[in-house]
This record gives sequence, C-alpha cells and structure tokens, in this order.
Amino acid sequence: MKNLRSNNQHKYQRIDSFTRRDFLSTGFKVGAATFTTGLLPYLSLGAAEKYNVLFIVVDDLRPMLRCYGVPEMKTPNIDKLAARGTQFNRAYCQYPLCNPSRASILTGLRPETTKVNNNSLDYKHTIPDAVDIYQHFMNNGYQTYTIGKVKHYPNPSSGGPSWKALDVSDDDLTDGMTARETVDLLSEIKDQTFFLAVGLDKPHLPFNAPVKYFDLYNPNPFSLPTTMNYPSNSPSFAENNLDTFGRFFSDIPSGDTQISQDKTLELIQAYAASTSYMDAQVGRIMTQLDTLGLSENTVIVFCGDHGFHLGEHGTWRKNTLYEISVRSPMIICVPGQMPCQTNSLSELVDIYPTLCDLCNIPILSELEGVSLKSVIEDPTISVKSAAFSNLTRAGAKSGSIRTNRYRYTEWGRIGKFGRELYDYHTDPHETVNIVDLPENAEIVEELSERLHTGWKEAISNTIEHSPILHLLPWDVNNDGIVDFEDLRIVSDSFGSDTPVPVKNDVNKDGRVDILDLLLIASHLGESCYSSAPKSNASISHQHSDTVLQWLLKAYQLDDGSDIFRDGIANLENLINIQRPPNTTLLPNYPNPFNPETWIPYDLSQDSMVKIQIYNQKGQSVRILDLGFQNAGTYRTKHQAAFWDGRNSYGELVASGTYYYSLTAREYNSIRKMVIQK
Repeated sequence: MKNLRSNNQHKYQRIDSFTRRDFLSTGFKVGAATFTTGLLPYLSLGAAEKYNVLFIVVDDLRPMLRCYGVPEMKTPNIDKLAARGTQFNRAYCQYPLCNPSRASILTGLRPETTKVNNNSLDYKHTIPDAVDIYQHFMNNGYQTYTIGKVKHYPNPSSGGPSWKALDVSDDDLTDGMTARETVDLLSEIKDQTFFLAVGLDKPHLPFNAPVKYFDLYNPNPFSLPTTMNYPSNSPSFAENNLDTFGRFFSDIPSGDTQISQDKTLELIQAYAASTSYMDAQVGRIMTQLDTLGLSENTVIVFCGDHGFHLGEHGTWRKNTLYEISVRSPMIICVPGQMPCQTNSLSELVDIYPTLCDLCNIPILSELEGVSLKSVIEDPTISVKSAAFSNLTRAGAKSGSIRTNRYRYTEWGRIGKFGRELYDYHTDPHETVNIVDLPENAEIVEELSERLHTGWKEAISNTIEHSPILHLLPWDVNNDGIVDFEDLRIVSDSFGSDTPVPVKNDVNKDGRVDILDLLLIASHLGESCYSSAPKSNASISHQHSDTVLQWLLKAYQLDDGSDIFRDGIANLENLINIQRPPNTTLLPNYPNPFNPETWIPYDLSQDSMVKIQIYNQKGQSVRILDLGFQNAGTYRTKHQAAFWDGRNSYGELVASGTYYYSLTAREYNSIRKMVIQK
C-alpha cells in the first residue's frame, strides 16, 4: 500500500503484504448478508473488466451539506457528487467515535466483533485474522493505496484556539496536501485497476481553514440549534463525557461552564468553513478523475465516520447515541447509474460488502453488513428494517436501534443505567424521552427484543412477505400499492369546486392540495402486505414534467419536517431514475429570480457537462463546470445546476436579462433568464 504520514511528511502507501489468513481465504462464498441479484441500469463495462474504486472518508463530518438540505452550506463539489450517485439520507455509524467506526468500515465487522471501543485499540491486534477491505481487494487483483487519514491515528491537540481563519493556501494545510498527492497518484495509476482510499481531516477540530472559506459565511447565516438541552427524562448516563473540550482549546470554557450562544454560532460558522475547505479538496480530486477519463469506470464512495454535535442537546463533538452523533453522510456513485436519493436505512458497515458486490468480487461470508446494490438500483426498497450503534461508557456496553420511526437505547446491560425512546414522527429533535409512558410499553418491549436479537434479524425481517392485508390511507384508489396513479388522482382534485372522494383529503383538513400529495409521496412503493418490502415506484418519462410541477409547489412550502422531506425525496426519485431520450436544456426556476436559481437539464448520454452564464453583451459572467455526469434527468433542486447569482469574482450581478448555455458532448443550447431585484 502507499501511506499517510511519517515525520510530518505526506506520502501514499501501497498495500503489498499478506497474512496467513489471506492465503486461506480463497474459498469465499457469498453469505446470507447479501441477496441482491439485479443489474444496475446502463452499466457499460464488460464482464472481463473491473471497476476502480475511489473511497473518500471524512473526519467528524455530519450531514451538514447543501445536498442534505442545509441551504446555508457552500459545498458545490460534494453536491455534484451527490448529483451523479445515490445519496443515502439515513446512513448510521456503528460507533460514534473515529477509531471504532473506521474499524467497522474497513473490516465490515461490528464493534462487538472488532472489540475496538476506543481510539487506542488497533483492529489488527484485536482481530488479527480479519481480512480487511484493502487485503480483500488486493487478493482479487487490485492495486491498493491509501492517502491521508483513513485508518485512525491521533489528531494532535494544539492548546490554541478552537478555530482559525488562516492567511495560507489550501496546500499549506493537511487536506490540501492530501488532495495534491491524490491528484498526482491518480496520474501514476490511471492504467491500473486500483482501490484508492483517501482520508480528509476537516472538519475535525480545530476548525482551521484558509480565510477565503470563512468569507463564504460572512455574515454568519446560521441559527442556534433547535434544542440546546438534553431531552426531558433522559438518563444522566446518556450525557456526553467528551463535551468538555476546553482542556484542548484556549477559547473554550473548561469545567461545567456552558458555551455561550455567541460562541456556539461562531463555532458553527467555523465548522462550516472547514467543511467548505474540505469540499474544495474533494473537487480537486474529482476534477482529476474526470480529466483522466477515470470517472466512467470508477465506483466512488464518500462518507463521514460518524456525526457531530454543534451544541445540539447542549453538548459537543460525538460520543452520544443521539441521531446527530450517529448519522453520517454517505454517497455512492456507480458508472451508468441514475442519480437518486434514498431514505432506506443503511449502515457504514455496509460499505465493504457493497463495494464487493458492485465490483463483482466475492463477498466474505463473515461480513456483518449487507450489500446496498439493490438500493442503488431502486432507491424505494429496503434491505434492512433497522440500524444499530454501540457505545461503551464507564465500562458499560450500551446499544441503540434505529427503525424508520423510532430510536430505542439501552445504557448498560438490559438498560441498567437507563433507557431512551424517541418517536421521530412526533419529536424529530429528540426533546422528550418517552420510554416510561404506559402507552409505549409494547413498542419498548418489541424494540428491546430486536436490539438484543441484533442485525441479522433486521435483515431477514425485510425480505419476509406477510399475507396479512392492511389498509393504507395513502392508497387512494385501493389497488394495494401506493404509486403514481394515487398521486395523479389527488392532483386532479386540487382546488376542486365539486365534492371529491373523502380519501383524496389524506390529512383530513377539509381541502385537497399539495400537502395531501406529499403525504402520499412519502409512502410511495408501500404495499398493503404488512411486511412486504417497498415495491418499485416508477413513471414513464412523459410524466416527468408533471412531477416537476408538483415539486416546484412543494419547494415553496417545505417546512423541514421528515414527512415533507420524505415526500419531496420520493418525488425527486421518480424523476431522477428516468433515462431521457434526448439531451435537453430546460427553463430555469424560479424565473425571474433574486438572487439564486436552478438550471435543469436532461442527459441522454454520459457526458462532461458545462453551463456558462452570459450577459446581454455576450460576455461570460460565470462558468459552472459540472464535470462528468451519468446519463439521467437533472431537474430537481438536488440534481439541477445551481447558480447563486454571482460572477466569477464572487460579486452579485446586476438586475437584467442573462443567458445560459449547456454543453454536453456535441449538444449545445442557450436559454434566457431574468434577475429581478
């Protein structure tokens, strides 16, 4: 392998050593952990060829990205990555701490198996016979490399401030060096079949970045967290013992002194700046991949190693079992796939078997994750009914189970030090622990049993079909499946002056409108069979314009709730999974606009894509170089090109008429738009 750092000097590491276990592991069989057999649409590689793999893991990155619904964030390069692949909206780590989480990612094994529950233990010592992802890909003919922090190593504590806006270039800091080395290495290995893992450090504390990334957030656009206290009725054992980081940084109060609201906003701003700096390095790597023509045969995985508190629940960093600490961004891009988002539950331990499945190499039977290939093929289905996370605190092993609706946590053996239950349908920010409410006794008993039964049962439950029918209030036409026809029926009733069927008013508020349609959309693909996995919800390309009009109405009303976001994501997927017959530049929206707009388009072929903005004199104002993109429909806010109304110097442009062009292969077209201030 070719590795990370030695005496503060960067260098890459190529893995080329074998253990005895490597030679004994040639009789691999595909275990029960994977059961997907379908093909991704429009794959271009022949059976004898293999995909390359680019795996990017980021330290302490929560889903605070524009593509994950945080409009204040400036993360154009990760957003582009999401626009070419599958964005997993519910991906969870197995342990909310760097080393244990990365051990699970790299070995495909859960913390109970790796026995890694702190930042000191090395899985090479606790499970020396395990075949990690590097070794397995190398055994199957790959040249395997790693650059930066992929496997955990300690971050030195500075003793200085928690953040700095530095007057330096990108390459003067660690992630810039990592990006530069990755760009150079890609040039060297472009003719190999490679597995390249890249670890980026920011936004890990301290939140240091070049000053230009802080300028992106000046003035500070962020608000305080919705909740800055631990949940009501939560056990004291659930409280974070890593949040007193004042001993590491000179500007953070020590002891029990609370961080002020002003300081909280300052730290959120600095976290955002560090994230944008990291995003720029991702952009450099992706540009090189495109330039070398490697995007067309490289699977890309991008993820954080866990979540991160920025004052939520009144705590900081990670090391809790709350949603904000265990949820991570994860994006997987496969050449030829249709870009999409999915709300199917997934775990970081699934990355290893998924890459094996996508690259057509054997999946070790001992892996404790599942392949997500079938979810990439159809984002409406699920391969598991729950995600699991662990945490050891004061020697007590604790666990948490996350289902589509609930999170249930036991602190210590059988909840000796407390239990927690949160219902995300009614309490998305975990403000009240409802574990002791009498009406929840049955669900607590069920979730406790599932927590102790473990991950294997969560997989088998997903693929068992039950013959027991139950009524679905969002199945408007009562045909047993929630699909496009239900959406169309409700849409036809919008603003109707004549009586409509009672079932069309899904939320029972006395009128039929976009809210009813979004409720149906949030359940797309569900069947009247109580345990059946979701069915494939799809439309013909001719209906894409109709769905886009629904989306434009929904974007105007989006209140940030889970139901709203689920409905919007499912409508977006209906459009995104279509392969259009022609490449087309579409009207921007909104139009007129001030100051930002989205530019939608369709691609009939995989292409390098560029959008250019011109003024009325024909002078170039801004170039949006979108890089390599798979054939697909790029119409929704998550997929369309975004223009913030600024020129190439970062200045807001004046009111007036502008033109925009799309260049993709031989296609070139121009449209008009208007900024109205």
